[in-house]
Amino acid sequence: MNQMTSDNLRSAFGGESQARTRYNIWGDVAKKDGFENVKRLFDATADAERVHATLHFKALKDESGDFIVTSNAGFGINSTSENLEAARNGELFESTQMYPAYIAVAEMQEEKEAVRAMKYATAAEQVHADRFQTAKEAVDAGKDLDVETIYLCPVCGYITFEEEESCPICGCKFSNFVEY
Repeated sequence: MNQMTSDNLRSAFGGESQARTRYNIWGDVAKKDGFENVKRLFDATADAERVHATLHFKALKDESGDFIVTSNAGFGINSTSENLEAARNGELFESTQMYPAYIAVAEMQEEKEAVRAMKYATAAEQVHADRFQTAKEAVDAGKDLDVETIYLCPVCGYITFEEEESCPICGCKFSNFVEY
C-alpha cells in the first residue's frame, strides 16, 4: 500500500474511533438531560463510526496482505445542544474536507478498497450531520428527538429514521439494518 494512503487511512481510523467514543459519552449526557431519542441517535452514530473505522482498518494491508495499524473536532463534554453542534461540525468536516482529500490521494494511487471505504464514509457523514442538526433543533426547543426507531446500515454506516427498501449509499437490504 502506498504510504500516503496508508497514513490517511490510519488518520481516518483514529478519527472514526475517537468519534465513536465521543458519541457514546455524549449519548450518556443526552440521556441524563432527559433526551432518550437523542441518546439513541448518538449510540447509532457511534456504531456507524465503528463501521467506518472497521472499513478503514480492513483497507490497511501491506504487500503481504497483513494488516497495518495504529481528529478531530469537538472535544469535551458540554450540554446536549453543544455536543450535537460539535458532532455535526465534525461530520461536516469529514464529509466536505477530510474524506474528499483522502479519496483524491487514494484514487491517484489506485487504492480501490480505500476509495470505496472512504466514499461510503463521506456519504454517511453528511447524513449524520443532517441527523444531528434535526436532533439539535429538537433539543434547542426543549424536546427530545421525535423518532420511533433509528436504523443503521451495517455496511456503510448510513442512518435513517424510517424504513427503506435498501441503503441509498451502498444498496444493503433494509432487513440487514440494525435497529435502535
